[in-house]
Amino acid sequence: MVDEDPVTTNPEHYRTIFENEHVRVLSYLDSPGDKTTPHRHPNSVMITLTDFHRRLTMADGDRDVQLAANQALWVPAQRHAGENTGSTPTHTIFVELKGPGAGVVDTHAVGPDIG
Repeated sequence: MVDEDPVTTNPEHYRTIFENEHVRVLSYLDSPGDKTTPHRHPNSVMITLTDFHRRLTMADGDRDVQLAANQALWVPAQRHAGENTGSTPTHTIFVELKGPGAGVVDTHAVGPDIG
């Protein structure tokens, strides 16, 4: 199986800032026009530190997302690639769950739960 850990696949954007047996906390930072390669996330909480526009690409299509800074959003387990389609950097924190709470990648789950 190919390693699809975002810290491994996209180390220029993702870095681990805390980890224990329950969670892993990642910082994500990019610039306008930057893209990520496909990677996976377990069930996570995403905290937005900046306003941003992104295009998320998944097996069943693309979704454009626009989010404001200072939000906390649920992100179901998923596999995607992303692109900063806006004019500002993207800076977020992901709190990834481990163990039973990590969930299973749902091919129909797209991006943060903003609905």
